[in-house]
Amino acid sequence: MALNLKPSFLLLTLAFSLTIFSFVPTPTCSRASPSEFATTVLDLSASLHQAQQVLSLNPQLLETSLQQEQEAQINPTSTSSSQFSVNLHTRDSLFNAKHKDYKSLVLARLARDSARVDALNLKLHFALNNISKSDLHPTQTELLPEDLSTPVASGTSMGSGEYFTRVGVGQPSKPFYMALDTGSDVNWLQCKPCSDCYQQSDPVFDPTLSSSYSPLTCQAQQCQALDVSACRNGRCLYQVSYGDGSFTVGEYMTETVSFGNSGSVAKVAMGCGHDNEGLFVAAAGLIGLGGGPLSLTSQIKATSFSYCLVDRDSPKSSTLEFNSPRPADSVTGALLRNQKLDTFYYVQLAGVSVGGHMISVPPETFAVGQSGSGGIIVDCGTAVTRLQTQAYNSVRDAFRSMTRNLRTTNGFAIFDTCYDLSSLQSVDVPTVSFHFGGGKSWLLPAKNYLIPVDESGTYCFAFAPTTSSMSIMGNIQQQGTRVSFDLAHNLVGFSPNKC
Repeated sequence: MALNLKPSFLLLTLAFSLTIFSFVPTPTCSRASPSEFATTVLDLSASLHQAQQVLSLNPQLLETSLQQEQEAQINPTSTSSSQFSVNLHTRDSLFNAKHKDYKSLVLARLARDSARVDALNLKLHFALNNISKSDLHPTQTELLPEDLSTPVASGTSMGSGEYFTRVGVGQPSKPFYMALDTGSDVNWLQCKPCSDCYQQSDPVFDPTLSSSYSPLTCQAQQCQALDVSACRNGRCLYQVSYGDGSFTVGEYMTETVSFGNSGSVAKVAMGCGHDNEGLFVAAAGLIGLGGGPLSLTSQIKATSFSYCLVDRDSPKSSTLEFNSPRPADSVTGALLRNQKLDTFYYVQLAGVSVGGHMISVPPETFAVGQSGSGGIIVDCGTAVTRLQTQAYNSVRDAFRSMTRNLRTTNGFAIFDTCYDLSSLQSVDVPTVSFHFGGGKSWLLPAKNYLIPVDESGTYCFAFAPTTSSMSIMGNIQQQGTRVSFDLAHNLVGFSPNKC
């Protein structure tokens, strides 16, 4: 069925309210004196120094390594079953937004993060209520050319994408920075001719210069699998929106995707976006790593993939790997799927401990219900971990009760638990751990949950509540840890210091 792709329907999504779930209050863990709970050291001097340095990061400093990556894309070995590895970079190492201070940088990150969480919750809301995006706008037999170039005012002009990877597209291969996203499936990049394209670091992809470019027909299986598609002159058109008013519209095609010098895969379905609003400044597009059939992981038939996210204030890079073995020291939890929504990766979380004491929450708090609600997903695009409100309150209250020796200060943006640590070089803080089945636990580094929000020594507890039924394990907590998705054995692994 041909659908009208006018992106104005995106404004209608704001009319939908997310399902709110409440919990019966439960007691937190018992209060303990400092000698009765486990602590770890947070190096304040090192984290503040790094925070100050990120403002002066010069993307040109990466030219040497980027040139090496570009050269690796030129003659990749064609294969469809080998291990693939590409580098990951932070947004700020590639694009300097010239924030006046670290506080404004953090506020911009948190604004993007809130838009990201809204988009994920809206996606879940649609799935739980059997709402199709095609229900939000009328249909017609054929799109007019101007329907692909109609601009729309973006709500925040911010999408997901704090980490970028470098992949090659086309034959001959051209390298592009693409945002990494475990919360979506459709791959796409900006394409010539552009009726409306945002700024990106690389030249815009020109499909006429690629011998492997092949537009998909309206009858193609990949076209039929799209949430929103349409047909024009026998060619498949796509649209993807991200809940905050951002969107991409264009032709759906297949292309060759290259992974550095480790190989390439032909006929990967991806969007060739001619009209793109808001979204990912600096990146050429997006690599979808979700669990749906159109994601890159599904299309290349990967049995596993893993990534390690370096600190967002660091100029360093790490890797995204496909089909590589899981580190032997990984702490693993069961990988769960939601029958209502196959995109998200849920992990079976048994609980959270603070200072070595398990937090008391209802057992169903982190479980995926039969209706598809609940559960906790592992997401690389969300920064701050969101816990269901009652669970968050219990974790926060336990942390507060164990940090009474620290000077408190006002809340900051979405954070309600902050401290003035300006006079200290280091500090002992309670440990925070995620617990999985079989007594396995993942101990977080202190810098992954107590983070600076300015340059003067204000630190905040980097968790936040959500009124959605779904909790999210964000990338601040994942930094410095190789996160492995073993798709063949339905496991999620966490291995510290494997970047």
